[in-house]
Amino acid sequence: MTTPFPFVAGTVLTAAKLNAITELVVNDKTASHTLEAADAGDRVIMNSASATTITVNTSIFTAGQLCYVTNKGAGVCTITPGTATVSTTGTLALTQFASGVLYCISAGVFLFEGYDKASTASGATLVLAQSFSAVASVSMAAGVFTSTFQNYLVMLQITANSTGQTIALRVNSAGTPRTAANYYGSKTDVTSAGVSATTGSNGTTSFNFGALGTTALGGFAFHVYSPQVATTRTSLSYTGMGVNNGISTNASIFGGMQHDVAEANDGLTFFVGGTITGNIRVYGLADS
Repeated sequence: MTTPFPFVAGTVLTAAKLNAITELVVNDKTASHTLEAADAGDRVIMNSASATTITVNTSIFTAGQLCYVTNKGAGVCTITPGTATVSTTGTLALTQFASGVLYCISAGVFLFEGYDKASTASGATLVLAQSFSAVASVSMAAGVFTSTFQNYLVMLQITANSTGQTIALRVNSAGTPRTAANYYGSKTDVTSAGVSATTGSNGTTSFNFGALGTTALGGFAFHVYSPQVATTRTSLSYTGMGVNNGISTNASIFGGMQHDVAEANDGLTFFVGGTITGNIRVYGLADS
């Protein structure tokens, strides 16, 4: 049903128009969406297993208009300022089943009131479910790490189609990997024969956390500490299972890394010499 806004002086307010006030138009989206003038007064529902964005530009709404937003999909939906300014006291990232309202206070300024309370609960909250196939690198959607959670658990499952190439981890901001030589850490590979390799990675432009052989399977769990705190160095620890540094044997792999610059980071990027296929699951860890 079409909403009756804006009301015009002299028109008759019919029963149908009154019903339209309470029966919001639902715009169901399966991909990222840029708000339009027609979205004013409606509910935009995002429904995607991958991360999405709702981009907000200037001059689409007039002061006093609003838009309801609900994220039905498993992928995080992030309210993203385009040419407009969007302010909030909470987070612009909506996890699955979270909702909020965008208020227009002027042509280029919006306020966002989020209703997502899941992050205050105990335990882990899924904030990203992302799959990928036959790619040389894969980045989490920008804005996965936010101030909603202090720490995160990242689960990475992959099949590598490469010959003894190294998979590297990089911290990124707004989708751009951090490639300055500021990564420090070490890792240990353990096989049934004992400790087969212990290596360090100091001052490099990425961090080598494991190497996989041709069509090798691998699974890794990363605990990421304070990635969004601008005054803290981002560090992580991890465990995994893969193929030992070019040796044709399975190995348990564990280690840790620190990015030696205090800055805010919002995701991770994984690289490989050939191609990788798999999935990423990211969980925000509640403090209470």
